[in-house]
Amino acid sequence: MNQNKSKFTNNIILIALFVVSIYGCDFREKKEKRTFYRAINGKDTAILSLSTLENRFWGKYEIRYGKMGKDSGEVRGEFIGDTLRGVYNYISYGGSLKQAPIALLKKNNKLLLGKGIVSSLMDMPIYVPEIPIDYTNSEFVFEEISKSVKK
Repeated sequence: MNQNKSKFTNNIILIALFVVSIYGCDFREKKEKRTFYRAINGKDTAILSLSTLENRFWGKYEIRYGKMGKDSGEVRGEFIGDTLRGVYNYISYGGSLKQAPIALLKKNNKLLLGKGIVSSLMDMPIYVPEIPIDYTNSEFVFEEISKSVKK
């Protein structure tokens, strides 16, 4: 009888752990969102893969300059209203590691890449706060794409 109780207790514990692990994975998945974007400007194409959780974002960003080369790296930052502001760490044309500020304005289900005057604060590149970031003539206007289109 004690052996049957022990097996029953072990089975209950295994089932409980299984349910908790499934719920835990599902809970994280619902909060974190991953979205893929593409923007084309002449012969240049930019691909952006963003993950978001609460007011933070991170992901991969690649700019292909026709057949001449590419900048490829990672972005990270935070949402400030309808704007994503952060840093782009990348390798330029397969050469040296660089860092640049990035600002994207979310408008009409698109992301507009902003331009601004770059400065440095404690060795971190930033846009000069006193001068507004320009989104009117964006080099890239990102549109959401499905993952299968990303190459």
